[in-house]
Amino acid sequence: MIEPSRVPNQISPKFGFNEFAERFGGRAAMIAFIAALVFEAVTGQGIFSYLGLA
Repeated sequence: MIEPSRVPNQISPKFGFNEFAERFGGRAAMIAFIAALVFEAVTGQGIFSYLGLA
C-alpha cells in the first residue's frame, strides 16, 4: 500500500465542542468572574442586587 508523503492541513471548526470553543469559553468565564468581583468591590453590592433582582 502506498502512503502519502505528507498529511494535509485540516482547519478545525470554530463552533461546536472543540478545543477552540472550550478555551474561549473558559477564558470568557474567568474574565466575567473577575469583573463581577471588581464590580462588587467598587460598588459594595452584587450584580443581582444592583440590577434589582435580589
